Amino acid sequence: MRRFGFLLYLLSVVLAVSCKKDVLHTDKVYRLVSNTTDRMNRMIFLNESTCLVAGGEKYDRATIVRSDNGGYTWTAGSYPLVGKAFYGLCIAPSGHIYMSGVDGVVLHSGDSGQSWQLGRIPDWEQYVGISFPTSDTGVFVSTTLQRMGAIVQVDTNFNIISKDTFLHGINDVYMVSPSTGYVIGYGAVLKTTDFRRTWVYQDVKGDNFTAMDVHGDEIWMCGANGSIFHTDNGGAVWQRLRNGNSLALKHFALRDILFVDNTHGWAVGDDGLVIYSQDGGNNWMEFDRFTTSTLRAIVKCPNGDMLVAGDGGELYRFVL
Repeated sequence: MRRFGFLLYLLSVVLAVSCKKDVLHTDKVYRLVSNTTDRMNRMIFLNESTCLVAGGEKYDRATIVRSDNGGYTWTAGSYPLVGKAFYGLCIAPSGHIYMSGVDGVVLHSGDSGQSWQLGRIPDWEQYVGISFPTSDTGVFVSTTLQRMGAIVQVDTNFNIISKDTFLHGINDVYMVSPSTGYVIGYGAVLKTTDFRRTWVYQDVKGDNFTAMDVHGDEIWMCGANGSIFHTDNGGAVWQRLRNGNSLALKHFALRDILFVDNTHGWAVGDDGLVIYSQDGGNNWMEFDRFTTSTLRAIVKCPNGDMLVAGDGGELYRFVL
């Protein structure tokens, strides 16, 4: 028993030393004024200057935060007629913008978000992810307490074309072409290659998968337990770069991941977590915590800086 206690102590010392060595100091992180205290879930640049953030409070209100100068200053709009938060955000090939949320509510805009129209998918699910592979067909995914999920295809009037249900939650969808795409969820990744007629499980598991970053056949993926996976052949073979279930690694809860090229990557998560890799995701260094709030979205600005958004309306800019 005494020997076992000594081994645990030795392991804790090794972890403390290794974690301290891999901490990056943040002297160029600036908190921005978002003009909201609501949770922010998804973020996207429409062009070189305009960025939108989708969020709100789950059963209370929708909030859209907007910048028209490359992410330096922001305005926030609340949509009381919606009364539900938004979790999904995408741009269709037509240029239309779509946001999805609780009770099947959808906001859509054809003028770069200057004005919004309200729609609804009539099954009243909580839609947490969207992708429009074509201008006339949207793929929405839902989760119910991570115990059930669905992939729903709709037309531009939000009539349901097809619906596939699963006994696990689904967290997001990534259509890379009209024929090919991925959905991720609780312990599962599925892929379609036949224009969304069938979805086939991938040979990868071990986490509640929360985000993907897709660059053709090269994909990085993270999970709520801190795992990070990579494939360079469209999911035929997945490599686990970080095992979030390992007792030898510091626990991370990851919410979003972004690789700016095949070498340099970022991931963000709970309790203000920001980690960085400069070797394709094999090794990760943690930044000094500058907030205790959950960070849920990260994007690259047109000038190369990084934007990070999360709970409590918190919005940060990394100057690289």
